[in-house]
Amino acid sequence: MTEPDAAIARSARILVVEDDAKTSELVALYLTHAGHRVSSERSGARAIERLASETFDLLLLDVMLPGASGLEIARRARETASTPIIFLTARTIEEHRLEGFAAGADDYVTKPFSPRELVARVDAVLRRSPPAGEQQLRYEDLTLDHKRHSAVLAGIALDLTPSEFTILAALLAHPGFVLSRAELLEQLPGDGSRALDRIVDVHVSNLRRKLVGGALGLSYIETVVGVGYRMALRPARTAR
Repeated sequence: MTEPDAAIARSARILVVEDDAKTSELVALYLTHAGHRVSSERSGARAIERLASETFDLLLLDVMLPGASGLEIARRARETASTPIIFLTARTIEEHRLEGFAAGADDYVTKPFSPRELVARVDAVLRRSPPAGEQQLRYEDLTLDHKRHSAVLAGIALDLTPSEFTILAALLAHPGFVLSRAELLEQLPGDGSRALDRIVDVHVSNLRRKLVGGALGLSYIETVVGVGYRMALRPARTAR
């Protein structure tokens, strides 16, 4: 069973905070067309008020805003949640970009921009993040906690590397659906220059060893030859 990238990215609730009406409307149009639910605000102060009472899957923020800057919104949001944040701004100086990442940005898009590329970046960030309110993923007797970055199998804590945790989280988010090596490699930290997808095979091999060791011989991850990997809908018992 396979699933297209658009479905993998999922439909998300997105807050767009942009004081330019035309830009805000254009962004909302393209994101809505891509299947997302979009709310828009022109004021940074108003955005902070909404974040105090509402939950969003992603924040798309301009930096220069009336009432409160995008940087301030990001810092406030990071105090209580790990909601993904993308900055959309005309500020192109490296120091400004670094300031945005320091405030908690997951990505940074400069104006002028391609609306289609913006949607692709939004979907890429969403693929790497759990939905709002779903900081834990549960599957059979396996639980992943994104906030604590922990994995527990049958009551036993697993010692996973960051890359192993990331791959397992991606597979757990879409049980039964195949993720290609390229898609899994995209999830891993780094600059994307590691073209060898065999690194994914190594991480999956280590994951299988750790999962089998803690699950009474159950095999959770299946190989789909020539395609990639998926989380088994019914974990199979392996020979030990």
